[in-house]
Amino acid sequence: MHVSKAFIQERDTDDEDDELPQQRVPVGAKNYMTPAGYARLRAELMHLIDEERPRVVETVAWAASNGDRSENGDYLYGKKRLREIDRRIRFLTKRLERAEVVDPSVHHGKDQVFFGATVTYARADGSEETVTILGIDEADSSRGQISWISPVAQALLKARVGDEVRLVTPAGVQTLDILAVHYPAPGAMAGG
Repeated sequence: MHVSKAFIQERDTDDEDDELPQQRVPVGAKNYMTPAGYARLRAELMHLIDEERPRVVETVAWAASNGDRSENGDYLYGKKRLREIDRRIRFLTKRLERAEVVDPSVHHGKDQVFFGATVTYARADGSEETVTILGIDEADSSRGQISWISPVAQALLKARVGDEVRLVTPAGVQTLDILAVHYPAPGAMAGG
C-alpha cells in the first residue's frame, strides 16, 4: 500500500524543549535582561514574524505548486526552515514574556556587583580578568560577557571593590579579588 506524503502529518518533535540546557532560566528565577538585550530579542522576533516567515511561506507555496513535493528541494528545505523559524519564534516569545528588564545604569558610580556590572578581578596567580554580567540570552563569552547564572557571576554578585570571593570549580576553590566595578552611564545602553 502506498500512502501519499501529502496525507502524512509532519511532526515537530522539539516543540516541548525549545531551549538548550545552558539557556534555561533557573526554576522560579526571573529572566533578567538589559534594555538593549530585550530590544535585540524583540527585533529578532519581529523580523522573523514580519519578514522571514512570510518570505519562506511564499517560497513553500510556490514550490508546492510545482508538483511532486517528494523530490522538490525548495519545498522540502522551505518546510524545514519554516519549522526552525516557528521554533525560534516560540522560544523568543517565551523568553520575552518572562523577561525582567533591568537597567544597570541605575547603579552607575557604585562599587557593589549587581546585574549589568563590568567587574575586574584578580586570581591568586596575579592574572586579571574583566567580565560583564548580563542575561542568559545576551551574554557572549567571546566579548567578556557572562550570564548572571554562571558560577563566576554567582561568586561575584553582591561583592564590593576590595572584597575577596570564593569560586568553587572542578579543580578546587579559587579566590578572586574584586579590583573594579563599573556600570554604564544612564542612557548609554539604550541603543545596544
